[in-house]
Amino acid sequence: MNKAIASIFGIGYIKGGGTIAAIVACAAVYFLWRLPAFANPWYLLVITLLVTLLGVYVGNKVEPYWGKDSYRVVIDEVAGMLVVMLFIPHNIYFLLIGLVLFRFFDIVKPLYIRKMEAFPGGTGVMMDDVLAGGYANVLLQIIVLVSGIFW
Repeated sequence: MNKAIASIFGIGYIKGGGTIAAIVACAAVYFLWRLPAFANPWYLLVITLLVTLLGVYVGNKVEPYWGKDSYRVVIDEVAGMLVVMLFIPHNIYFLLIGLVLFRFFDIVKPLYIRKMEAFPGGTGVMMDDVLAGGYANVLLQIIVLVSGIFW
């Protein structure tokens, strides 16, 4: 079960699994936005924390079998994408911009993101994507503010 969760039920085995997992996370966020309870942004924060903690746990469990930060582990992309969308208005355009920003930071790994991989086990697997999501969220918050000024 740990391998299934870490790979988001097999997505991690597909070429480009990280991007696909981030897109799946976007679809999940989009559908969560449709639920009345998710008008409250704190629910997404709780889900983000739970996914992150679950990712650390399963990352620790699969590392002995798959090695450090295996490409098959894509729950980190899901957590990172959830971080991007924290406290962002429910808007499909912001969701798509957030996806592009997240994948940029996750692939290029500037500003100490790569250093997060040095943490042991599942923590290192998750924290680089959480930090990439944090940077993307900050930029997206600025885009949201600027778009409010002009529209």
